[in-house]
Amino acid sequence: MSPADDDTTVRAAGCVLWRPAPPTAPAGLELCLVHRPKYDDWSHPKGKLEPGEDPLAGALREVAEETGYAAEPGAELPTVRYRADGRPKEVRYWAAAATAGAFTPSDEVDRILWLPPEAARARLTQPRDRTLVDALLATRPPGTAPCP
Repeated sequence: MSPADDDTTVRAAGCVLWRPAPPTAPAGLELCLVHRPKYDDWSHPKGKLEPGEDPLAGALREVAEETGYAAEPGAELPTVRYRADGRPKEVRYWAAAATAGAFTPSDEVDRILWLPPEAARARLTQPRDRTLVDALLATRPPGTAPCP
């Protein structure tokens, strides 16, 4: 039985949220990271799925809730599996371009940062989240170059 087939698996979804970088920036895009004060960590926006919720719909809902931005989904990225609070957790991710919106701090997410890919990779708390930066770059979002 795979972790996804186990009824105890926590199912979640999120996005590697990106936007075109300002014309003066060296990178072609910026990534949005969220700071969760409960864990004092930096991560990609993500969260648990509601019962029966479609994973992509849940990912976009979580992006909106945590960042204040609507997003246009792109390629599905690798699924991340790990243990959280003693239970298996599976998080499905998509590349997503930020569209309209604005951030408002909350108890769940008190800050966001828009960073070039290398800076985002360095700021992410969990190594498993860093591989998603490479996966996003491999999808070649508009205005980006191949990963070095």
